[in-house]
Amino acid sequence: MQTVKMVVTGPFNSGKTAFIQTVSEIDVVATERKITAEAEKVKESTTVAMDFGRITVDDELVLYLFGTPGQKRFDFMWEILSEGMLGFIVMVDSTRPETFREARKILETFRAYAPTPYIVAANKQDRTDAWEIEDMRIALRLDKSIQLLPTTALDIDSVKSVLVNLLTDILRELGD
Repeated sequence: MQTVKMVVTGPFNSGKTAFIQTVSEIDVVATERKITAEAEKVKESTTVAMDFGRITVDDELVLYLFGTPGQKRFDFMWEILSEGMLGFIVMVDSTRPETFREARKILETFRAYAPTPYIVAANKQDRTDAWEIEDMRIALRLDKSIQLLPTTALDIDSVKSVLVNLLTDILRELGD
């Protein structure tokens, strides 16, 4: 059986945990802690180490999904979680342009860890205040060759689409 390790990363509150929870066949192993900083109380808890989920594709292929913490103070976990990854997803909250610069920095950091395939997932595309994909591409300074996919982390078909696209890129690279 072949296992493929994928990392789901991105800024705070971009939807990483929800993305993994939506598709994992096991209860997600999560390291959530209550948020105490007033500036971050847009939600009740945050990932402090990692999230872990699993998907069995078929008898011969299993995906391991590792979600990173989004807060800068936990970025020491990023390099640890990136070890052995065959690809990564950068989640970006399409409704929060103030996080786009941080998402770009995270993308560059993970590209430096390993030259693996990656996808940028424009999350919360189901909301009326979501940025258009092409406007996000410009703001994130993404080349046309980089996949920037509209996503809704709470929709299983949307999540599967992102994973299938990344898995296709990974398998193509492994075949070379």
